[in-house]
Amino acid sequence: MDGLRQRFERLLEQRNLATEALGALEAKTGVDKRYLAAGAATLLSLYLLFGFGASLLCNVIGFVYPAYASIKAIESPSKDDDTVWLTYWVVYGLFGLAEFFSDLLLSWFPFYYAGKCAFLLFCMIPGPWNGAHMLYHRAIRPLFLKHHEAVDSVVREFSGRALDVAAGITRDVLQTLARGRALVTPTAALGADPKASVSLLQKDK
Repeated sequence: MDGLRQRFERLLEQRNLATEALGALEAKTGVDKRYLAAGAATLLSLYLLFGFGASLLCNVIGFVYPAYASIKAIESPSKDDDTVWLTYWVVYGLFGLAEFFSDLLLSWFPFYYAGKCAFLLFCMIPGPWNGAHMLYHRAIRPLFLKHHEAVDSVVREFSGRALDVAAGITRDVLQTLARGRALVTPTAALGADPKASVSLLQKDK
């Protein structure tokens, strides 16, 4: 319990958007930011359990702050934070893919959105216990290193076939346009020059 409390306090000591907002509230209200954070977490949990629009709120939590932090990471000279948030988005994308197939079943469970929100927060919290870092290095990276050559081969083959199909379609379209232009050009010339039309009719006779 003491270890969890220490982690919580170290998390509040870090500088980010959430801790800055808590610091501003602490300065205005005089309430310790630890109690403010605990109260906000409790209200959020209750809303995710019983409130309307829990799915939207959960997706906003999992997207808005990470997107903001990612933009800051892109603009910063350091590359370490880029790696942190790239790792988060890899995990977030795979989680979203898995959720697409399981959401219809799991969403009926009463604690689903609270658990989903807790998982996303676990994936984005800074520090050595960052969930995205742990999942990437323990599960995703080993699978990637094992199968990435086969995946690259399939992607190259698919890309080559797609380029061949696109080239064939483009060639057929250009040939069709060229034939249509060849048919339209004599008719347009006849309409523009009546004498030429008469001479051509006489030749036909």
